[in-house]
Amino acid sequence: MNFVVVMLDSLRQDHVSFYGWEGCPVETPHLDAVAAEAVVLDNVYPEGLPTIPVRTDLMTGQSSLTNRTWQPLVPTDVTLTQILRKEGYLTALVADTYHLFKPDMNFHRAFEIFHWIRGAEYDPCKAGPPRHLKLEDHLTPGMPEGWRNVVLNALRNLDGREAPEDFPCWQTMCQAIRVLDDARRDGRPLFLWIDTFQPHEPWCPPANFDLYGDKGYRGPKVVLPPGGPADKWGSPDQIARARSLYAGEAAYTDACCGHLFAAMRQLGYFDDTALIILSDHGHPLNDHGKFLKGPDRMYSELLKVPFIVRLPRGQHGGRRVSALGRFPDLTPTLLDLAEVGANNLALAGKSLRPILDGTGASPYAATVSGFFPAVDRCIRNERYSYVVRPDGQPHELYDLLADPRETQNIIDSGKEVAEELLAEVGSAYFGRQAKPRGVQGTYETAHTALA
Repeated sequence: MNFVVVMLDSLRQDHVSFYGWEGCPVETPHLDAVAAEAVVLDNVYPEGLPTIPVRTDLMTGQSSLTNRTWQPLVPTDVTLTQILRKEGYLTALVADTYHLFKPDMNFHRAFEIFHWIRGAEYDPCKAGPPRHLKLEDHLTPGMPEGWRNVVLNALRNLDGREAPEDFPCWQTMCQAIRVLDDARRDGRPLFLWIDTFQPHEPWCPPANFDLYGDKGYRGPKVVLPPGGPADKWGSPDQIARARSLYAGEAAYTDACCGHLFAAMRQLGYFDDTALIILSDHGHPLNDHGKFLKGPDRMYSELLKVPFIVRLPRGQHGGRRVSALGRFPDLTPTLLDLAEVGANNLALAGKSLRPILDGTGASPYAATVSGFFPAVDRCIRNERYSYVVRPDGQPHELYDLLADPRETQNIIDSGKEVAEELLAEVGSAYFGRQAKPRGVQGTYETAHTALA
């Protein structure tokens, strides 16, 4: 069996139309078509956040939330790629997620073939001021003065990109198709990890996908909002326009995936390949007053992501399941599907294969998510979300069935539920006293001009 993992960065579950969220602003026909032939999981959650800890959990089958921050793979980490390569797989990575390739990050380790598509976010591959985009057109008067340089660095990489083919996501899919074509002549089973930074900010979708905002809007195009309270930097119209840009990016990402899926069908991969489509996390869009990721934003807009598994020939497909899963489960699940599950004894994650083939239930009563340097944690089961806050702040409890947008904190009437959830995950995830801070700003700008 071949394996193709498609990682879409920052794609919210409620922006994939197949998931059926009320108020979903976009249609995603290409993801929907695959989902209709797949096992679609509603409740597989990231554990350690954000970008790099997520991929550590996914690629190693271990849990990073209790013991490591945003950091490289270390020599003692054993990855899914290493194991599958030992088992005779051709291993390949195609990515425009530049964090994987930054100096010393080492996430391309053990991939026999790897391709880095340049130009996402602050990827330091351009110098000088933009030639076509004006910085002032992308700022509001309320933005912090220091944010100007952040936006400027993002505009450098966006400058001159207009057609869908000009952006890294499309180019990543095209390169992945070339790898898929070449692999058909190799003779070995294939493990291909495709990692695109779409629809991560900055949000500047091609014009034919920028269809979701007010056509009469004439204000600044906020492609990169700051992370503080949104009403401090933007008017309601400016905030709505920023949200519409994200929706355009989600639609564009779907189209890029459609290009990949069509080639996979043509090359016969839908007959002999397990295709896994997921996102590392979602993205707050002022749902609770802020944009961007952060420890204080432990809500569904950050944690609820698509997790779609299409098995060869659509086996066991057409099913929607609510069973709980964790990102460290990806590695043991794929090893189990590859019939080398004896390796799973060494892993923290558990195989979800029984859920995929309909023979078993979730091994979990609850999951936990958070940022390693922060105190905040979110514990979830299929119905409830319990958010543990630092000392001095009230905790939060939400009934996700009655209140999926998490607008009513029921902690006062639901303390027994919260205590039961706490008991399911134990104390190892708690007790760290580091003050919450801007995690995204600390790590994502490393090895760029913003550092």
